[in-house]
Amino acid sequence: LDLEWVSKVRVNTQAVLKRAQQIQGRKVAKKQWQAAWLLKAVTCIDLTTLAGDDTPSNVHRLCMKATRPIRHDLLKSMDMHDKGITTAAVCVYPSRVADAVKSLKAANSSLPVASVATGFPAGQTPLKTRLEEVRLAVKDGATEIDIVINRTLALTGQWAALYDEIRQFREACEDAHMKTILAVGELGTFTNVYKASLVSMMAGSDFIKTSTGKESVNATYPIAIVMVRAIRDYYLRTGHKVGFKPAGGIRTAQESVVWLTLMKEELGDEWLDPHLFRLGASSLLSCRKNANPRTFLDDMVQPEPSEVKALALRQRKGLLHHFLISAIPSSSCSSDKRTDLVSCTWGYAITVRG
Repeated sequence: LDLEWVSKVRVNTQAVLKRAQQIQGRKVAKKQWQAAWLLKAVTCIDLTTLAGDDTPSNVHRLCMKATRPIRHDLLKSMDMHDKGITTAAVCVYPSRVADAVKSLKAANSSLPVASVATGFPAGQTPLKTRLEEVRLAVKDGATEIDIVINRTLALTGQWAALYDEIRQFREACEDAHMKTILAVGELGTFTNVYKASLVSMMAGSDFIKTSTGKESVNATYPIAIVMVRAIRDYYLRTGHKVGFKPAGGIRTAQESVVWLTLMKEELGDEWLDPHLFRLGASSLLSCRKNANPRTFLDDMVQPEPSEVKALALRQRKGLLHHFLISAIPSSSCSSDKRTDLVSCTWGYAITVRG
């Protein structure tokens, strides 16, 4: 824990808002390029059910959808039917972890099972209870744990205490990956979001996540800019890569592409992979009973099979990889964004003073 680093950080709100506006203004890819970006988005989704009426059958349906998120005929039209397209993981409450593990095992799938824990969504239960919840989820087979921070500690500037709590959660997770939910809508300021991001990474988080999806403000582009800048700053100082997950309020196909664009421009192609980027956008692949059976890909422009096959022949490394490298132009930054933290033409978004 580097409290001196944390205490000196200030966020330039206007610069952050301007950068977010630039990201949103990027042109969206069309035809086969668009389809490829959407398929990439699907592979980054944590397909989630966190409802009070969750049952073993609901969880089973979720798991089956996660293993086959896109209709076979759509995948075949793009020559992607044999590429093993799945979501990144399934996410459930701790009491439903065993059901998810059982369903995926029966389907011969190795998809990770994630579980929320630590008093989700408010994080206001006693620490002993929150720790036990993590241990039980891991015992039942969860390989990823989504913890929530104690917002009171962040709002009152008790960064050392917050660090200690997250460290204990990290130990309770054992070998499971830990995603730390900041609940950014309740942190008040961009500076608090940045500081909470830093403290979470210092405490051993594998991912930092915007929201529980239960707050009034969830994943927004300005907040994401602040968090991914914290990730890059931390990487440049330590050499350790931490993942990012926006969650809550992502409801359209176009929004999912904007999030991928943001990651590509801010952190580079390496963060366009499920091991460093996840999307909390389950509504795009709804598998709830009585939900609209159409997936978000059904309403998008489908590429001509001949076009897709021609492109595939030119790219030995795979269709999606080819699309990802070529689909979106690089941003107009006066320096390499992967090596320079803040010195871009749009100004200084985050500075360390003193």
